[in-house]
Amino acid sequence: MRKNYFFTVIGLLFCLQLYSQQPPKTYKDSIETIAKAANEAYDSYDFNASLEYSWKLIELASPKEDYYNLHVGYNGLGTTYEVLEDTLRAKENYLKALEFAKKSENDTLLWYAYNNLGNVLTVDKETIEEGLDSYEKALELVSKLEVPEEALIPIINIAWTYLENGKSEKALPYLKEAWKLNKAQDDKESESNLLTLFGMYHTGRGEYEEARDHFEIALEVAQKNNLLVQVSFAYKEYAKMLFKSGNFDEAYLALEKHQKYREKIFQKEKNLQREAVYGRFQTEEYKRDLATAQREQLYKDEVIAKTQQITIIMVISLIVMFVFLVLLYRNNRVRKELIAEQEQKNKELIAAKEEAERLSLLKTRFFSTVSHELRTPLYGVVGLTSLLLEDNKNEKQREDLKSLKFSADYLLALINDVLQMNKMESNLVHLENSGFNIQELFQGIVKSFETTGNLNSNEIQLQIDDEIPQTLIGDSMRLSQIMMNLVGNAVKFTENGQVWVKAERRSCQENKCRIYFEVGDTGSGIPKDKQEDIFEEFSQLKSQNQTYQGTGLGLPIVKKLLDLFGSKIELESEEGKGAVFSFVITFDIGEDRVVEVSEGQPETMAEKVVKRILIVDDNRINQVVTERILLKRDFECRVAGSGEEALEIIRNETIDLVLMDVNMPGMNGMEATREVRKFNTNIPIIALTAVEVGEMREEILSAGMNDIINKPYDIPQFFSTIFRNMLQPVA
Repeated sequence: MRKNYFFTVIGLLFCLQLYSQQPPKTYKDSIETIAKAANEAYDSYDFNASLEYSWKLIELASPKEDYYNLHVGYNGLGTTYEVLEDTLRAKENYLKALEFAKKSENDTLLWYAYNNLGNVLTVDKETIEEGLDSYEKALELVSKLEVPEEALIPIINIAWTYLENGKSEKALPYLKEAWKLNKAQDDKESESNLLTLFGMYHTGRGEYEEARDHFEIALEVAQKNNLLVQVSFAYKEYAKMLFKSGNFDEAYLALEKHQKYREKIFQKEKNLQREAVYGRFQTEEYKRDLATAQREQLYKDEVIAKTQQITIIMVISLIVMFVFLVLLYRNNRVRKELIAEQEQKNKELIAAKEEAERLSLLKTRFFSTVSHELRTPLYGVVGLTSLLLEDNKNEKQREDLKSLKFSADYLLALINDVLQMNKMESNLVHLENSGFNIQELFQGIVKSFETTGNLNSNEIQLQIDDEIPQTLIGDSMRLSQIMMNLVGNAVKFTENGQVWVKAERRSCQENKCRIYFEVGDTGSGIPKDKQEDIFEEFSQLKSQNQTYQGTGLGLPIVKKLLDLFGSKIELESEEGKGAVFSFVITFDIGEDRVVEVSEGQPETMAEKVVKRILIVDDNRINQVVTERILLKRDFECRVAGSGEEALEIIRNETIDLVLMDVNMPGMNGMEATREVRKFNTNIPIIALTAVEVGEMREEILSAGMNDIINKPYDIPQFFSTIFRNMLQPVA
């Protein structure tokens, strides 16, 4: 039984409640009565009653949030459980008591709470330091109260803890201080316990005679004052000293007396008969220890006899260990083989990946080369056909020429679609931001479909929201591709109906604007079961206009381009009732552009200033087509078939603008441009190329060229680019 003396302080706590805040009389009377009953039950060792009264105290104080008496109730539970050696429950209730002591802001309650919590923490070897810290906190609070005699309790507890953990020298200063304080109080319980603790101190130092003297005086004081707990504690420690000094018989008698007094303490506690059983078990343990000491030699002989058995066990263990090592070696070998196999698989995988990337690059290069080789002759076909259509007045031949141009345009669209899908699959398509005007952009798109729309007797409507900012920042070329594909599909699948293109402002904030786009028609519509398939590559619906067939790549291209914009295509359609495609894109808002010249004015200014253009192209047909187009606008033309010839002309003649083919044998267009820039930095040089502009834009512009025109030409765009570069100020 450990530190029981200090649990009697609950009586002091119950008395202190008389000075707390004054509640209503009935509540005050009840609290005082229950507290007094709990204290009397504890003092008379009726622990069941003590627990019951403490719980009643808590139940009565809880509704009123009476922190003072809640502390007293939980402290009562803790002290009772501690004397019953139920340290887990004691700790749980001491912690609650500490919580309410803090809330009450009463230093007296706080130091008692820290002291009692230290009692249970020092029982466990792992929490001894925490327990000592609690005692120190209690001492610190006592010093604030300026009541030095109350420091006796935590000082004795600290000494007690050090003694029980074999630190006698650390305990001595606390024992002396406690003895000095107790003389002033003349507390017989403290005196008896201090004498017992001094006995423990001398026992720890091996001073058994001095220890015997202190234990005997402690027993005399405790028995004279009928202090059962102190007598039990003194006999317990006295028995330990006797056993340690070799007086086994006396130790046994002292332990029996300890048990006798312990049973007296617990005789009213019917539910704790296990404590007496535990005491008797402890007595039997001492008996067995005594017998063990007498049979020590016999044990040694038995150990020697068992050496052979131990040897056998060791041999078996070695064999098992050897088998284990063999298995470990085997497993390690298998593991290494698996790792080597995995490394080989990884190498094969990397090689396959590199080969796939190489083939993908070759495919990209192949498509780029084929597109260039196909576009170059198509340029001649489309260009010559366009010129013949303008000059030829024979209606029958004009119809044939229109069919020829239509077929060439279709073939060009097919090449562009296949190349676009290839670039997307290779992740070569990226958005390029620049300022553009939606009104101008969409008017050009609708105008380009007027011929096809008239062919199918369709009316094309353009609806642009006036609230859309004049200038938006984004990739206008990719937006044009999306709209061209959607409008092209709408025109193709509609006859004698309507096609509309719509752009509406949804919201504009923080320099960004969300624009809603819609392309709809009153054509044949799309069946529900086909609405997902049409976004797959090479998937087509049967067109009512059997004279027009597509590649089946338009909508997949639209879907992939919208992914780049962070948008998604939406479709609403019923068979026979047309279709509506819509999407939303967020653009940055740019500064409004001020148009300084009216439509047609750039051409007029250019015509007054520029007359001579040099055409550099190794293809004779392309030379003819380009020259014929320029001559119709009254330009003077010079033709060169190679880069070297172009350099000679530029050096020796007056040239106002150069149209330079990029891919030529010998000195190509970029090399020729670099040479020109060495002696002429002002002349505008425009690149002519059948390769996708995005693939070579950086390389072309870094070579010193001013702009790019893609083959086959879009005639209005062709002249717009020429006039724009003519009007640039001279550096």
